[in-house]
Amino acid sequence: MSTIHADRIEKLRAAMEKSGIDAYMIPTADYHNSEYAADHFHAREYFSGFTGSAGTLVVRPDEACLWTDGRYFIQAAGELEGSGIILMKTGEPGVPSLEEYLDQKMEEGSVLGFDGRCIPCREGKALEKIMKRRKGSLNTASDLADGIWADRPALPCHPVMVLEDDYTGEDIESKLGRLREVMRQEGTESYIDSKLDNIMWLLNIRGEDVTCNPVALAHILVDHRNVYLFIQDGEVTGELRSYAALHRISILPYDDFEDFLSIYDHRGDMLCDQDCISYSIYLAAAGGLGKRAGNCGLITKKSPVGHFKSVKNGVEIANIRGCYKRDSAVMCRFIRWLTERVADTDAEPVRESEAAGRLDQMRSEISDFMDLSFATISAYGPNAAMMHYEAVPGVSDAELRPEGMYLVDSGGQYLTGTTDVTRTIALGPVTDDMKKHYTLTAVSNLQLMGAVFMDGCTGANLDILAREPMWREGLDYKCGTGHGIGYYLGVHESPPSIRWKVFPGRLDEPFEPGMIVSDEPGVYLEGKYGIRIETILEVVDHIENESGRFLSFEPLTLVPFDRNLIDPDYLTPYTRKLLNEYHERVRIEIMPLLSAADQEWLISQTEPI
Repeated sequence: MSTIHADRIEKLRAAMEKSGIDAYMIPTADYHNSEYAADHFHAREYFSGFTGSAGTLVVRPDEACLWTDGRYFIQAAGELEGSGIILMKTGEPGVPSLEEYLDQKMEEGSVLGFDGRCIPCREGKALEKIMKRRKGSLNTASDLADGIWADRPALPCHPVMVLEDDYTGEDIESKLGRLREVMRQEGTESYIDSKLDNIMWLLNIRGEDVTCNPVALAHILVDHRNVYLFIQDGEVTGELRSYAALHRISILPYDDFEDFLSIYDHRGDMLCDQDCISYSIYLAAAGGLGKRAGNCGLITKKSPVGHFKSVKNGVEIANIRGCYKRDSAVMCRFIRWLTERVADTDAEPVRESEAAGRLDQMRSEISDFMDLSFATISAYGPNAAMMHYEAVPGVSDAELRPEGMYLVDSGGQYLTGTTDVTRTIALGPVTDDMKKHYTLTAVSNLQLMGAVFMDGCTGANLDILAREPMWREGLDYKCGTGHGIGYYLGVHESPPSIRWKVFPGRLDEPFEPGMIVSDEPGVYLEGKYGIRIETILEVVDHIENESGRFLSFEPLTLVPFDRNLIDPDYLTPYTRKLLNEYHERVRIEIMPLLSAADQEWLISQTEPI
C-alpha cells in the first residue's frame, strides 16, 4: 500500500475504534445519490487512491475491499496494485456483492458505520436488515473522513440560473401541476426529492455545483400549495428570489432539510422515491411522520418527476436535434483534423491530452455552449481498453502514431441540449482482428439503431439486438448498451436504459416517443485496444395498425463510422443497407454546416460500402 494511503487507512481505523465501529463503508456519493460528486465528496478516492466515478470502499480492522463495476476493472486493478486493498469485481463469478460480504463478515452485535447522508434510502434499508440479522446496529451519523481529511474541499456553491421557456418548453406551474396530480392520485399531501436533476428540471433552474453537470445542491418538499426549496444562500440570486416569490417557493437553508422534515406539519401521507432520498432523510421523514396523529406514512414509489423529465417535449426535441447537428459537425471537423495531423510526418506529434484539448476548444465555440458534459476520453491503443480512461500529461498521455486505433468519447452541455458521442478511428494500418472487432461493433450499433419494436418494450427487450453479434463471436462488453440523456442536465439520465441484466428491485420503464437514449456497444481487450461506437437515438413513433403501435429510433448523432475499419465480410445485406443509409443521412444533414475542405472529407467518408 502506498505510504500516503496506508497512513490514511490506519487513521480511519483509529477513528472507527474510537467510535465503536467495526466496519466503515465509504461510497462514491454525495447527499443526493448523484452519479458524479463534487470534490468535497471524494472520500473514497482520498482513502483508496481509486479515481473512478463508481465504487465503494469497506474498511475493517484486518481487511479493506473496494467494489466497482466492469467499466473500471482495468483502471482499478492498476490504481490499487500493491495497495493491499482487495478489488471486488462486481458481477463476476465467485465475487460476493457488498451486501453478501457484510452478511458474511459482520459478527453478531457488531456495528456498521457510514455517513447516512451519502447512502440512498433503499440501500440503507437493506443494510439495516443485514445488521438486524446479526443483532448488530448502524452508526449513520458519523462522517469519519471529516476528522482525517484536513484540507477537504468545501461544499461547492455557485449562483443558480433560471431557464427561459424557449429552452424548457414547459413552465414551472405546468410541471408542478403534473406532479400534484400524481400526488392526488396517490392520496398523498406532500412529495420530497433530493435528486438534483429532478429538482433542476421541476423548477426550471440550473446550477454549477458538480463538474460537467448543471445542477445546484438542493432538496425540495412540494405540497398542494407551496414548494420548499432548501439551498445554500450563496446560490440564491435576485432573479431566483423574484422567481421563487412568483411561484410560491419558500427558500430555506440547505442544511435545515432533515430538521424541517422532523417538524413539518404533515396533514397526510408523503410521497418519495427510495432512490431519490438518502437514508438519513428517510429516517428524518419517517420520524417526523411518526410524531403526527392520523397514521401518516411514507409512500415509496418511482418518482413521477424522473419519468416526466425523460420524455422530452416538442420544444426540447427541436432544440436537441439542432444541438446534435452542430455538435456532430464539430466531431467531423475534429476527426479530419486529427487524422491529417497524425499522418503529417513533418508536424509535431500529438498526444492524447492535446487531442482532447483541441476537441474541447472546438466544441466551446458553438454559440450556446456552457460546459463539457464529462471529461473527454481521449485514448490511443491499449489505453482505450479502459472504458473511462483519462489522459493526464506526465502520468499517462500516449503519443498518437500513424498506426492502430484511437477512441474519443466526448460531449457538451448546451442551452439546447446535452450531447454524448464516441467514435473509434484508424490512424494508420490496422490488423485484421481490429477490423473484425470494429465491424462487429458497428453491426451491433446499427442493428439497435434500426430497431422497430412494439410500444411497451423496455431496454431489456432490445439489448440483444446490439449484443448478439458480439455473443456469437464469444465477446461481451462489461456495461450496459445504452443510457438515457438529459436536456441540459445529466449525460446519464434514468429511467431509460438498454441492458440485458435484470437487477432486483429495479423495474425498467417502457420506451416512449421523446425519450433520448445512447447506443454504445464495444470491444475492450486489456493491453491491446478498445473500440466503442456511440450514437444517440431519439425514440419516435413508427406505425400504428391492427397489430398495435410500433416505435423506432432516429439517430441524433450524425458522425460517420470509419470506413477504413469496416470489413465487409462481417456485414449482412441488411446491415450494409443500414450503414449506407446512415452515411447518406450524415452527408445530407451535416454538409451545410462544414467548410469546403471538411465537406470533401465528409463525402469521402460517407461513400457507399
